[in-house]
Amino acid sequence: MDALRHGWPLAFEGGPVLLPVETAIAQDARSQRMLISAARAATLKLANQKEAAVPHAPVLIAGGEDFTMRDALPIADPALDLGNPLKGPFKAVGLDWAETAAAALELARIAGILPAFLVDPEGAGEAVPVSVSDLAAYANAGALRIVTRARLPVSACEDAEIVAFRSAADLREHVALIIGKQSGDSQPLVRLHSECLTGDILGSLKCDCGPQLDAALHAMAHEARNGDSGWGVLLYMRQEGRGIGLVNKLRAYRLQDQGFDTVEANQRLGLPDEARDFPVAARMLELLGARTIRLLTNNPAKVRALEAAGITVSERVPHQLPENPHNARYLATKRDRSGHLLI
Repeated sequence: MDALRHGWPLAFEGGPVLLPVETAIAQDARSQRMLISAARAATLKLANQKEAAVPHAPVLIAGGEDFTMRDALPIADPALDLGNPLKGPFKAVGLDWAETAAAALELARIAGILPAFLVDPEGAGEAVPVSVSDLAAYANAGALRIVTRARLPVSACEDAEIVAFRSAADLREHVALIIGKQSGDSQPLVRLHSECLTGDILGSLKCDCGPQLDAALHAMAHEARNGDSGWGVLLYMRQEGRGIGLVNKLRAYRLQDQGFDTVEANQRLGLPDEARDFPVAARMLELLGARTIRLLTNNPAKVRALEAAGITVSERVPHQLPENPHNARYLATKRDRSGHLLI
């Protein structure tokens, strides 16, 4: 992650050297080939070529001349398409290191950068060695541990405790807020909330994240006040933009301003619409001793993901809030394309 954010090339074990286009420190680097996502290849009119025809598979492309860093960034970033309409022609070429390519694009997503690389570039500088198997360590939810906890009165409920989690394989630090007195005799009301700087802190009207966070805390506080052993758990997950990162989320906003919905915007960036880490959420609940829960969500896929990770969801509790003129299309996309149960 550090290498990608610093713009250093990666030397994959048994594979090529890949230089991240967005962050590359070697601005004079050049290459005959680029690695991009299948979605980006489709927008570049390459999907009819057999080497680019597999959905969601990375695509290796070549042009008439070498790719320079100046050429590569508009190819990588669809948010720049209106200012750079003429690209190509490009040709999709055979890719015999597909597993490495997929790992590279996943590493780019985790690092929060555009999923695009120069392949075996000249002038890239010394490369950082990496193995495809390194991804398994990052994805190991079992490495997560509780590192500290403290009483934290909040506006919704003065009787609250914050619990911090950390993994040696992951720089993200997730937290849980326990509302009321934790009890093993009752099932907590649980909300999985992915951080949203724009919604939670800045009051963005483009999404419903801030109001959902506030309403969830008040629903848990109501249970703690009125139930014999009611309590709640808010998992605040460090996975901005459903796992694509803050900067890429803002790129998606820019594409939405051009007319694309949230799903289309992510796809044009070459990023998944849903990349949240539900096994980590399940591990947090497991460490808190909350293996059977009532889940506050409108998203049945979230219920299925937690159950697949070993958590029993005894009830899905609806969590719908009023729309506004700025997020009406966003909520409709959630309903129509992502399966959220919104009336």
